[in-house]
Amino acid sequence: MTAFLTIIIVLFIAIAIWQMVKIFDLAQVGTSNSQIADDKDNKLNGYLMIGFLVFIYVITIVSIVKWGDLPLLSNSASEHGPQIDNLMTISLVIIFIVQTITQFLLHYFAFKYKGEKGRKALFYADNNKLEAIWTIIPVITLAGLIIYGLFTWTSIMNVDEDADPLVVELYAQQFNWKARYAGQDNVLGMANVRLIDNDRANILGLDEADPNAQDDVITTELHLPVGKPVLFKMRSQDVLHSAYMPHFRAQMNCVPGMITQFAFTPTITTAEMRQNPDIVDKVKNINDIRTEKSKELVAGGEEALDPYEFDYLLLCNKICGKSHYNMQMKIIVETQEEYDAWIKEQATFKNTITAN
Repeated sequence: MTAFLTIIIVLFIAIAIWQMVKIFDLAQVGTSNSQIADDKDNKLNGYLMIGFLVFIYVITIVSIVKWGDLPLLSNSASEHGPQIDNLMTISLVIIFIVQTITQFLLHYFAFKYKGEKGRKALFYADNNKLEAIWTIIPVITLAGLIIYGLFTWTSIMNVDEDADPLVVELYAQQFNWKARYAGQDNVLGMANVRLIDNDRANILGLDEADPNAQDDVITTELHLPVGKPVLFKMRSQDVLHSAYMPHFRAQMNCVPGMITQFAFTPTITTAEMRQNPDIVDKVKNINDIRTEKSKELVAGGEEALDPYEFDYLLLCNKICGKSHYNMQMKIIVETQEEYDAWIKEQATFKNTITAN
């Protein structure tokens, strides 16, 4: 497949160079090499335009048949996820319709009104009706999308404090994540990067004198109870990061010197998502590739790759340095009972500091 794509790219480059050379020759007016396009040239270019139009439609149909199921739009795991997916689907449908119509008109008109000897083009200085049509339609369409998007964004970002959301801090630093749970009081203690003291295991700079910080819990794995609203407070220690949780349709920048926030309610546990047919197929494809790769590694005297198992992930979606690609943290969505059992096993900030 790679070789085929390489050949196609090289072919397109060669065609582009050939066309550029022809344009250069045509531009040499008054020289012995000057050329004037005749009916044969115009007809050839007209048919080429139709041929390219057919190519566009064929490659589009093939892509839709082969990869058009858009599985990412069928496995959202948050309460607001379907709203985001619906907005994305509407946008894609509109783009597809507009692209199909405009590309057809562009290439068909280039063919239909190709230059012919003795035929003179009819020139319109302006056409108020046409200009009104192609101005009003995009304005209405875009206004509708923008208004719908604003209502969607507002509904997502308006956190219902009466729902008593679980408060969790996502702490970003090159190149890892830490999660800080607010403890029994559900209030995060004060923190500042200037208070970081690795010798005392105060890795996030919590204020040791703040009573709200004493029961905070710091972990390297994010556990969330299903069906429980979660309010994330986000900080960055060094550079601009972006907390991106694709399956929860959530993303928010982590900015040094300020606290940003995002909230959502997980709706599907990790165990349930692993049974999703799209995820099952994806995991199978990945493990088939890993199996083949493992054979090569074993033949070379190296260890085989472990089988892949699906997990939700927290990723960094900003290029934050050389190890940006590896900045991720596993997210486990589980039942309330499983979450309660896990959080009880975690050491509080007070116990961690006392032990050090």
